[in-house]
Amino acid sequence: MKFWCATAFMNTTELVHIATLLDRAGYHGLMISDHLAYPKDLQSKYPYSPYPDGRPIWAPETAWPDPWVLIGAMSSVTSQLHFTTNIYIAGHRPILQVAKEVATAAVLSDGRVALGVGAGWMKEEFDLQGQDFATRGKRLNEMIPALRELWKGGWVEWHGQYFDIPALTLEPHPPAPVPIYTGGHTEAALKRAAKYADGWIGNAYPWDEAAHYVGRLRELLAAEDRDTSGFEIICGLYEMPSIDIYRRAEEELGITGTMCMPWAMGNVSAGDRRNLNDVASAYQTYIDQFAEDIVLPMR
Repeated sequence: MKFWCATAFMNTTELVHIATLLDRAGYHGLMISDHLAYPKDLQSKYPYSPYPDGRPIWAPETAWPDPWVLIGAMSSVTSQLHFTTNIYIAGHRPILQVAKEVATAAVLSDGRVALGVGAGWMKEEFDLQGQDFATRGKRLNEMIPALRELWKGGWVEWHGQYFDIPALTLEPHPPAPVPIYTGGHTEAALKRAAKYADGWIGNAYPWDEAAHYVGRLRELLAAEDRDTSGFEIICGLYEMPSIDIYRRAEEELGITGTMCMPWAMGNVSAGDRRNLNDVASAYQTYIDQFAEDIVLPMR
């Protein structure tokens, strides 16, 4: 079981130092969430909202640091920790920009990055970028194989329905293929994962819901006749963390990775921590204890 730490809603200035703590403690990876902006007149409904009006669960002023800038900074102070986005809304970005940013992060981290992508739900972000929201899923489906082609090094090109890229060089190119994971648990999202992706990143679920979505994903993978030996299945579980629950998730569901936030067990808030010693004192006890009790024994 690979343990990925989720970082949404955390203090941006603390994340680089927290990455060093996770690296030393033996966690597999760290996830970075993504939004470009929060429009004042937000009409789109957040699909995971618990509110009747569909508003997001975060405040408009919540920080969403650029994932690739942040991953570049974190990779420079770590040696083993892996990084992925959860989830990067690639569809409203220019494809060459996405290819360049991810490739650069892959080179600087010596291959410790994966790209987690989703179709997106906030129409306003697509409008701001001048991208068609209605075709976002189809464009993402094409973007995935196109990115793999652009990352090969040397002269590369792509000619498809939505992207037409003449022969060019895009350097630096990744030292090894960058895994592309897709997110979401709608039928369209699960079909995308089964057909195009190297893995799937779900949400956090109660056990029965996780079993349902993973089961459907496996049906779709079988229908695509995919070799799933290296396919990553990552999701969180609304269960009290324990070695037993994670072993069951591996053995019964085939989950290969899970999301965790060890500091949540200690109710660490976003307080005013002005230096690295303050950051370490707030987080390190929980990071180290969770690693000792669960992460390292699960290796």
